[in-house]
Amino acid sequence: MKKDLISIKDLTVQEIDGLFNLAVKLKKNKSKFSKALAGKTLALIFQKPSNRTRVSFEVGMYQLGGNSIYLSPSEINLGVRETVKDAAKTISRYVDGIVLRTFEHKNCLDMAAAAGVPVINGLSDFSHPCQALADLFTIGEKFSRLNYTRQKVSRRLKGLTLAYVGDGNNVCNSLLYAAAKSGMNITVATPAGYAPNPEVVKQAKEMAKETLSQVIITEDPRSAVNGANVVYTDVWASMGQEEEISKRKIIFKDFQINAKLLTHAATGVLVMHCLPAHRGEEITDEVMDSKSSIVFDQAENRMHVQKAILIKLLKG
Repeated sequence: MKKDLISIKDLTVQEIDGLFNLAVKLKKNKSKFSKALAGKTLALIFQKPSNRTRVSFEVGMYQLGGNSIYLSPSEINLGVRETVKDAAKTISRYVDGIVLRTFEHKNCLDMAAAAGVPVINGLSDFSHPCQALADLFTIGEKFSRLNYTRQKVSRRLKGLTLAYVGDGNNVCNSLLYAAAKSGMNITVATPAGYAPNPEVVKQAKEMAKETLSQVIITEDPRSAVNGANVVYTDVWASMGQEEEISKRKIIFKDFQINAKLLTHAATGVLVMHCLPAHRGEEITDEVMDSKSSIVFDQAENRMHVQKAILIKLLKG
């Protein structure tokens, strides 16, 4: 039976552990897995242009011995030239897996329901599971003191606090699920009216009860960052919200990650951003280029974690 990756909510802690342990091996020994997906083909269906998502999946698939086909927004025109259902059924006859980067999350659900091959959510307006998994992997990598492959997610991340400051967007939703499942505390600070999806918050709090972690939503960036081990931000206006940029710059001005805000964080705090960054807006150059920044480590780890996802879904 085929398995998809649409949301972190659908993954068990054991499945996350399995992905991370495999990602460690993939990162350490690229050549060992050079034929893992030989003869396999991955379709990249993108309604939104991309840098990291496209490159990391294409290069990752190549390193695993497989092929990838990129279908740009203008080429496939998903939902216009033909329905999502018809596109999914057709493309499934040619390829072994599909990555969909889309605006509406419903497209991911419809694609997964109709496709005969695994579907991976490469980003939707609701969630960005590959990004959040890579983020957790990176945090565990930085804070792990023992053999990474022998530690469970809860062991690596338990007791750490992640502060997310900015827009309660798709990345924020996925981080809420990821933190709650891993046993990591998470505090989200957004301006009034820009909080994450309330249903996601409710579900994350339920998950947190089982892992004995905390999920806190606030409108105060200082209190969110207070004592945090990791501080995370994203753009204030996501793709498709360009007409709101001027308005959001005013509303979000006190939610910038800068040196002053970080003085409230824990000693040795690490700073993350899923990129692309609008330097001087949600994050300053000083912070982005500082020793605290692990922004480009998390960008690299997108490929390693996604390779693990590809092996788990396409090879199985």
